[in-house]
Amino acid sequence: MKGLLILSLLVQLSLTSFASDAIRIGSKNFNESYILSEIVASLLESEGFDVERKFGLGGTLVCYQALLASEIDIYIEYTGTVQQAILKESKPDLSLDEMSVLLGEQISLLPPLGFNNTYAIAISREVAADLSITTISDLERFPLFKAGFSLEFLNREDGWPNLAKTYGLSQNVVGIEHGLAYQAIKNGSIKFTDAYSTDGDLKNFDLIILDDDKKFFPEYLAVPIVRTDLSAEAIAIVSQLEGKIDDKAMRSMNAKAVIERYSFDEIARDFLSNDDKTRKIDQRETFWQKLLKNTFTHIKLTSIALTAGIFFGLICGFFAYNRQRISGVVLYSSGLMQTVPSIALLALMIPIFGIGEVPAIVALFLYSILPIVRNTITGLRSIDPVLKKVVVSIGLDERQQMYRVLIPLAMPAILSGIKTAAVISIGTATLAAFIGAGGLGEPIVTGLALNDVNLILQGAIPAAILAILVEFLFSLLERLILKPHMRQGLTLN
Repeated sequence: MKGLLILSLLVQLSLTSFASDAIRIGSKNFNESYILSEIVASLLESEGFDVERKFGLGGTLVCYQALLASEIDIYIEYTGTVQQAILKESKPDLSLDEMSVLLGEQISLLPPLGFNNTYAIAISREVAADLSITTISDLERFPLFKAGFSLEFLNREDGWPNLAKTYGLSQNVVGIEHGLAYQAIKNGSIKFTDAYSTDGDLKNFDLIILDDDKKFFPEYLAVPIVRTDLSAEAIAIVSQLEGKIDDKAMRSMNAKAVIERYSFDEIARDFLSNDDKTRKIDQRETFWQKLLKNTFTHIKLTSIALTAGIFFGLICGFFAYNRQRISGVVLYSSGLMQTVPSIALLALMIPIFGIGEVPAIVALFLYSILPIVRNTITGLRSIDPVLKKVVVSIGLDERQQMYRVLIPLAMPAILSGIKTAAVISIGTATLAAFIGAGGLGEPIVTGLALNDVNLILQGAIPAAILAILVEFLFSLLERLILKPHMRQGLTLN
């Protein structure tokens, strides 16, 4: 454990030593949040500020925890979410000033942007017309309907549990990524889902919003939520957006993203310039630039984690292989880490290491240990006992036995464990985008938000190719350093 803490400290120092004074803008992982955060980022850049984008950070609590931990300086939140999910206040219609007081001295809410993106329940227009469904109350007549909700909506105070209680609903519900829910309605897998009233995809999938006839959902005014230590000049600039985006404008921008496939920076530039002629010029990054950047980040995350995993795993394996009790503890501990779902492990890293590359590297490091330790111990234990007695009889000490005989003979198993750890790390690293670490998971997360298969493939295919390439390189390495009989798993006679 001490070694792990030292490792994580060194990694943190190496990654933060080059930190800049840039204003860090966060966003959640749905298209409206991307758009609004890009508008804020572009506005600040136009005024001469350096900006660092940390977009696609998962749900509310991830973003808010990042704000509290000073990992980001600002993101766009909604008043209903602040009240229900963050403050967990049951008092209706808290004012912005009251919310700011309850948030504490470190966090403040800026004036609303101008639109109310309330939660809503969406259903197919055709189904609603056929069955005369116009209100949420009407759903009580259809208990056999299957619903799909975002995981956040399933667990919020203003989400499904209390909505069902208020309206007397008893439908079977499943959790589903928000970006996939509309497609699920279209193909008939579910009948209704949670939606946002300004969602541009509603028109695209021919969905309607049911009337909230019991007024369950509070107002969700979009507001910048900032750290109070952000410069007064930057706060003043962001505050210029007060009242500048109405419901119609937000729906239009969302539609540009999900239907017309404008990029987020294009939409932001169009909004700030109010000139459609600026579309598709002066792009921040080309496709190939983004691909190279994401691939480089992906390789950096996995290589640092794998290097640390090799170092730590080999030491543990060498030390524990002939110590039965210790090896059992080591294998159990490293195996236990493998049972934790990767996205959960990444989330658990946030309170300790914040967001970004550090928690991603630590999580990948923990995942890489088991195959290396296990294969190292297995390889050393599989060596012929007679051979071990021979090397002792010729007078080699323990260190000489290990480095001159045992490790070379166990090398096939050791390399196999390292190869397995490398491939696992490459695949798992795609999830690091949910905590702002970047990599090839970025286009996947963005594609899920936009329901854009092409974007998803822009991350998935390079990640798969990278995994195949790494496996090929390790196989080549085995051929270069291992003799044929060793590659076949044979031991010396």
